[in-house]
Amino acid sequence: MGNELQVMGLNIAICDDEEIIREQIKELTEKEKSGLCMELYETGDALLASGKQFDIVFLDIQMEGTDGIETAKRLRQRDEDTILIFITGIREYVFEAFDVAAFHYLLKPIEEEKFREVFHRAERELEKRKSKRRETVFIKTRNRSFSLEKDSILYIESRGKKVEIHTTGETIEAYASMNEMEGQLGGGFFRCHRGYLVNMAYVAEYDSGSITLNNGGYVYLAKEKYGEFVKAYMRYLRNGVGADG
Repeated sequence: MGNELQVMGLNIAICDDEEIIREQIKELTEKEKSGLCMELYETGDALLASGKQFDIVFLDIQMEGTDGIETAKRLRQRDEDTILIFITGIREYVFEAFDVAAFHYLLKPIEEEKFREVFHRAERELEKRKSKRRETVFIKTRNRSFSLEKDSILYIESRGKKVEIHTTGETIEAYASMNEMEGQLGGGFFRCHRGYLVNMAYVAEYDSGSITLNNGGYVYLAKEKYGEFVKAYMRYLRNGVGADG
């Protein structure tokens, strides 16, 4: 594989404590797409220690040391756009995987047809996420008016006639209503409470009363919104959108 192809291709990590599974996924991936840069890891600790960012990570759930769920949480903190695909021999673990915004899962033994379907969906989702990064929303504050990238917004909080926009780098007080912000931001955001609008890309976990974000913050989730939120979030995980899929 030449350097030129590696630069142009996807960066993929395969992390599983079984060598036969690592090699199988590598082989299946190379069958579907050329020009890939792939790295194989035996443990979650080795993957995390590499410090590298990947477009797609195939991640075993049950491993010695740091398990797949905890590894995924730490990867999420580095890059919320990484596509996580879990590998497991036990179907019940899949529900834990959704708590860390896993894109999909593969059950052992891995079927080639299922792998092909999941891999190509992951490619499309990655492209969608990259294009979404460029989407902006227009913000007006007391001193300035400017465009803000949607993917930098963690959540929005109502403050009377204004809103507080909590981003990955700062908190911005803007002149807008929650309804206006909800309309501008669209499907990747969910009105989880009359006073809160959350970016589903940053959801780490949730319960019936609150949503925890992957930076450690949290927002309120109205009890009457819980069912609707779960459905919207599952749609988001499948399709990368909140309202369209």
